[in-house]
Amino acid sequence: MRMQRLLGIFSSPKWIQAGFIAAVFVAWHVLTLSGRISSLFLPSPGAVYAALTQIVASGAVVQAIGTTLRTVLIAYVGAAVLGTTAGFAITRSQYLCRLLEPLLSGLFAIPLTLFFPLFLLFFGIGPGSKIAYGMTYAFFPIALNTISGVIHVDGKLIAAARSMGAPPHLLFRRVLLPGALPVILTGLRIGFFICFATVLGGETLSSISGLGHEVANSAQLMDSSRMFAWILVVIATSFCLVMLAGRLERLRGDLRGGESR
Repeated sequence: MRMQRLLGIFSSPKWIQAGFIAAVFVAWHVLTLSGRISSLFLPSPGAVYAALTQIVASGAVVQAIGTTLRTVLIAYVGAAVLGTTAGFAITRSQYLCRLLEPLLSGLFAIPLTLFFPLFLLFFGIGPGSKIAYGMTYAFFPIALNTISGVIHVDGKLIAAARSMGAPPHLLFRRVLLPGALPVILTGLRIGFFICFATVLGGETLSSISGLGHEVANSAQLMDSSRMFAWILVVIATSFCLVMLAGRLERLRGDLRGGESR
């Protein structure tokens, strides 16, 4: 019984995830001790920890995270408002759906990194270009998921609401929005992480502040320990955002379950 209990504990996803992270750090440490890889390309965990301690103590981490998250928040709110509004507006006409949904899908498939120099040209190297870049990239999954969610609402529910004389605003609030909400929320979640990755990429390519700027600046200075330290900060920030999104998703599920009861 005790062995089965231990096996059950160590086979849980959290233990497996922790074991994977520990294995990565052990392999990293062994590689640096072997001397087969230059410290310029792979600094030791101790050197990275020292650099991480230094940048945390200087306050640069808080400032960089604040700059990046502020840029992401502005870009994401803009993309969410524009994407959901455009999606609902397009679904008001079957002709617009047939015309614009394939067009949006095709545009979303184009790597917008090719056009990043245009964002720099119009908005400069400050946060403005990253806001516009992130907003543009995140707009497409949000708009497409909004369109998909609305057009796949059960037609019988729409017909029943109309037969009972529901006005357009009530039809939207009572039928279309609740029916499409799960798909829309999925698009909002995808759009957020696309926005975060896009802003980071933009900061890495050309910026004056933010997490991406710090990583790129350390690489240009050939300070690999500091660069890896900033990469760890980015990974930790991403991990916290994923956990927050998962917590909000579970909270939404609990609220829906409570309402259904």
